[in-house]
Amino acid sequence: MSLSYKARRRLTLLILLIGLPVYIVSCITVINWLERPSLWVELIVYVVLGVFWALPFKFVFKGVGQADPDQHEG
Repeated sequence: MSLSYKARRRLTLLILLIGLPVYIVSCITVINWLERPSLWVELIVYVVLGVFWALPFKFVFKGVGQADPDQHEG
C-alpha cells in the first residue's frame, strides 16, 4: 500500500503531535513503575527507546520534508 504525499504528511503530523507524546509518557511511566535503575542504565534505556519509536514509521517520514513529487511546475 503506497500512501500519497499528502496522506504521508498528515500521518506524520498525527504521529508527531499525538503518538510521540503518548509514547514518551508511556515509556516514562514504565520506567517509574520499575525500581529506578542507575543513571547510566536509565540513559541507555531512554536512548534505545528514543531510536526505537521511529523505526516502524520510517516509510512515513521518508521524504516528507521535501517538495511534493506529485506537483509539477508548469
